[in-house]
Amino acid sequence: MEFSIPLSDNREPLFRQVYAGLRKAILSGGLRSGERLPSTRDLAEQLGISRTVVVLAYDHLLAEGFVEGRRGSGTYVSSSMNRSCVGKPKKLSSLPLSRFGTAVDEAADMLDFPDRPPSRLRYDFAFGRSDMTIFPLETWRRISMRHARKTSIRGVDYGPAAGVPALREALCLHLRRSRAVVCDASEVIVVSGAQQALDLVTRILVDRGDPVAIEDPQYQGTTQVLRAAGAHLLPVPVDEEGINPAKLPNKAKAIFVTPSHQFPTGAILPIGRRLALIEWAQRRNAVIIENDYDGEFHYDGRPLESLQGLDTNGRTVYMGTFSRTIFPALRIGYVVVPKSLAPAFTTAKWLADQHSAILEQQTLAEFITSGLYERHLRRLRRKNAQRREALLNAIGNDLSGRVELSGDGSGTHVVLWPKKRVSEDEVIAKAASLSVGVYRISHYYMKKAPRTGFMLGYTTLNEDEIRKGIRLLAQVF
Repeated sequence: MEFSIPLSDNREPLFRQVYAGLRKAILSGGLRSGERLPSTRDLAEQLGISRTVVVLAYDHLLAEGFVEGRRGSGTYVSSSMNRSCVGKPKKLSSLPLSRFGTAVDEAADMLDFPDRPPSRLRYDFAFGRSDMTIFPLETWRRISMRHARKTSIRGVDYGPAAGVPALREALCLHLRRSRAVVCDASEVIVVSGAQQALDLVTRILVDRGDPVAIEDPQYQGTTQVLRAAGAHLLPVPVDEEGINPAKLPNKAKAIFVTPSHQFPTGAILPIGRRLALIEWAQRRNAVIIENDYDGEFHYDGRPLESLQGLDTNGRTVYMGTFSRTIFPALRIGYVVVPKSLAPAFTTAKWLADQHSAILEQQTLAEFITSGLYERHLRRLRRKNAQRREALLNAIGNDLSGRVELSGDGSGTHVVLWPKKRVSEDEVIAKAASLSVGVYRISHYYMKKAPRTGFMLGYTTLNEDEIRKGIRLLAQVF
């Protein structure tokens, strides 16, 4: 029997190549059940290799059940290979999806996955990013290496689902000082970023068909998690002061809000509305989910304290992340929950992935308790404030009278609202032709966007680049 197996000079052992060639022939139907294979000597001569190599390949096939030996007769394709799975399929199977699977499949094209190619625009006003050149990476490496060197065998075993105690304590102290969050360490759950926090909150608090109020417009990660869970979404309009309490629904099990820097409009919810929202939740027996994704960045006056700190009834679940202040790859976020919910969240975290990476948690705990995190935040705020000032001045000089501005009081992006009617697609395309990147806001509305707006982040450009980018954008408007 003549048998051809292509062999290459790569690093894979020859016997593995012979094994793979025979296995492929058996699975594709080229060698059928009961068919005799060439003797090891004949196949070795055909391929020009050592007989020992072929013997090793046959031994692997025999051990895995692809072939069987018959004393005094030779080696044959196993009779157990006479199955419908053998041979080239005429048509790939269409596998059924669950309701959740169908929902996330439909959402795939709408989400901005980070593995998409980065923009090559010279003046890209990308939002949702941090200036990682400011971060003291060498210091972080030294802390991480020190913890890695002193780790014991026990230290690399499974860790606590709710997070390393040192980090939970450090988070509690920082959030009390920085955001007036009222908590103790037992109420802090360490998670793998804000997106996992949203997922766990939804799984624990929302059933299929439950009415849930959300800001309109809203962060896509929140909207799609709730849709995948089968929640009945009740969009509440947002104005220049954030979500409007007067338009809250009469009935909702939960409400998801971003009060410190509404995403995407950038509005800051004033104290009166915060108190009205808490009062509404108390009346309706609803839970408030406060996403404080940009709470560390405030520029005008004293920052408003968190909703959670104002809520004396324990109805607020507070969540945040280090993706904006340290770096996204860290994948550490946190949820502060009422004490009664801590067991459910801890168990849900364990079921999701058991626990977040231990070494990173230990490094972050020391980074916070040593004061390095506060020092880094001060540098980051100062740099962001300088870029924000350059952006506002440039908009005032080059776009005055043509746009309105919102979202400049906090956070890391602003929104331009053209005073004249313009085409989103045309503005984005013309700006891109000048190597300027701006981003539409309409994608974040559940209903039709009431007006056209464009989001501009300013943390990845220096002041000179910001001025030049706005000057070019003025040509478009």
